[in-house]
Amino acid sequence: MEKLLDELAWRGLLTDTTPDLRERLTRGPITGYVGFDPTAPSLQIGNLVPVMLLAHLQRAGGKPIVLLGGGTGLIGDPSGKSAERPLQDVSTIEENTERFRAQFGRFLEFGDGPYDAIMPNNADWLVKLKTVTFLRDVGKHFTLSYMMQKESVKGRMADGISYTEFSYMLLQSYDFLHLYQNENCELQLGGSDQWGNITAGIELIRRSVGGSAHGICAPLLVSASGAKFGKSEAGTVWLDAERTRPYEFFQFWINADDRDVESHLKIFTFKTKEEIDELMAAHDSNPGARIPHKAVALDVTTRVHGSELALGAAEATEIMFGGGKPADAKAETWKMLAAELPHDRLPDGFGPETSVVDLISGSTLIKSKGEARRQIAQGGISLNGRPVKESDAVVGDSLAGGYYWLRRGKKAHFIFEPRT
Repeated sequence: MEKLLDELAWRGLLTDTTPDLRERLTRGPITGYVGFDPTAPSLQIGNLVPVMLLAHLQRAGGKPIVLLGGGTGLIGDPSGKSAERPLQDVSTIEENTERFRAQFGRFLEFGDGPYDAIMPNNADWLVKLKTVTFLRDVGKHFTLSYMMQKESVKGRMADGISYTEFSYMLLQSYDFLHLYQNENCELQLGGSDQWGNITAGIELIRRSVGGSAHGICAPLLVSASGAKFGKSEAGTVWLDAERTRPYEFFQFWINADDRDVESHLKIFTFKTKEEIDELMAAHDSNPGARIPHKAVALDVTTRVHGSELALGAAEATEIMFGGGKPADAKAETWKMLAAELPHDRLPDGFGPETSVVDLISGSTLIKSKGEARRQIAQGGISLNGRPVKESDAVVGDSLAGGYYWLRRGKKAHFIFEPRT
């Protein structure tokens, strides 16, 4: 366990720890938790940082706890927020909680073993709390001056903070105390914006039961350009395939700034330092090949969406940008690309003997058959990855699954899907 902090440090996953944590880790395995409030219908890639903290804890021999915030999610964490969060109803929080539960299983080993991860829901104890009991047993240990010194509160004092969000720190502290007493949990992990909440929980454990607890914080990530991590041109990058399609998810990592890719390898994969050094050396030799970008994309997409969809996204990327062979691609790859590109069903009466001109004129690439012939004569049209050289050419055999892929120039694409 004592190597955990060194592992997190070289990967750039460590900004703060409690002073005596290293000594505690030398004494054997430790149980640690991260809380996730289900205030959105899916985890997004920014959540992967604390998830990776738990994964490294488990790999080092510790026991991870994923704490689902079915109770705290009804309140809203003010950390990192400049304004009050809108309150969400109970049914929405419960639905989001179940969505989160399914997603965490892709990153951690859950089970009944001593070091298998568990996933409790703090609604099970928070919603049962009685106000007077809570104020006596928890609130008594915190002064207003102590709470107002925390960044999550201090940053909101100018514009105001409701008593509801002001109390969030007490609820999270109580979570830590509950897990300390019931699950022997001595460690809380999280992003650096959670340091105030983490240390408040440590203080509550010390004051209320005389216990010793610990904390680890990772940095809040921003890209080399200064943009908030987890955003693309299309918006938030979600782990839910219905919100961010696997191909789109794959492209986020492929299109990362060169200055960020080494950090992505360290933080979001389990590759060793030697493997990362080798990938970065390959990048220095041939930056255009984006070798480390592809390694991150395949690794993370595989864990989030499974190997089949990840390999399909990689194959689709090679076809679109890397010179992959369209004839070798699987039907699922073309289905994936059809969801990303302009597309339509094959027209009535279509067959292998249909002229390419007729097919093109049924797409959005060309306005008329005359323009189609001119584009073909100029060498600007390809079908299924092969240039169309004659205006009287026929379409011939389809790609896998019955798809036909048209391209005009280098950037204009259209896919015809099979009718059945």
